[in-house]
Order: sequence, then C-alpha cells, then structure tokens
Amino acid sequence: MPLVRITLPANRPNGLSERVSQGVHSAMVHTFNVPEDDRFQIISEHVPGESMIWPDSFLGIAHGDLVAFIQITCAEGRSVEQKKALFAAIAANLAHAGIPENDVIINLVETARENWSFGNGLAPFA
Repeated sequence: MPLVRITLPANRPNGLSERVSQGVHSAMVHTFNVPEDDRFQIISEHVPGESMIWPDSFLGIAHGDLVAFIQITCAEGRSVEQKKALFAAIAANLAHAGIPENDVIINLVETARENWSFGNGLAPFA
C-alpha cells in the first residue's frame, strides 16, 4: 500500500522512468513484502536548477546531474533493518537502471494504516 513519488530531471534518458519505477517497486516487494500488484506511483520530471534543486555534495556524498528523489509513504511498522535494506536495494536497482547510487535520494514517510483509502471512500484498515 505504499504511495511512491519519483522525481527525475527532465534531461533524463529515454525509458529511464519505467526502469526507475520498476526498480523501486521491485525493492519494495523484496524488502518490505509489498504485494506485486500494489504499485501506486507518481512520476514527475523537473528542470534541474529551476524546479528541482540539489547541492553538489551533502554529508560527504557528491551528487551529479541525474539525481532522483524517491519519496515513499507507507504504513508504519517496519524495522530499521528493513528500511536500510530497502534503501540499499533501491540504490542498487536504480544504478542498474542508469542512475548512480550517489544520486538516489530517498525519503520514507510512515503513516497509520487507518489513514488509507483505495477507492469507494472505504478505509479497509480502519
């Protein structure tokens, strides 16, 4: 039931959006036990330096010109180990998709399960 927001630079190579989408989803399936059909994503692109901004370096990590912001809103309850495994799997998957691991910025937002509705105004976990 995670909702994933993926933000990519507008100057990205063709086909990168789908590879990134699949890479993030695959990491969630394998580390967070997300069902295969639970794929809710919003993918957007922005012009670097105008509507997408990042530093050349932060916390000793250099960033290039293909930074990807990944924000995952999900239910609470996963361990720190699972979160670390998710971050590592996403970075590795995106490296295979063409984005250097140092350019993968991930933010995890946890929320209570009763805060979700997947249609018809129903709250199945409330």
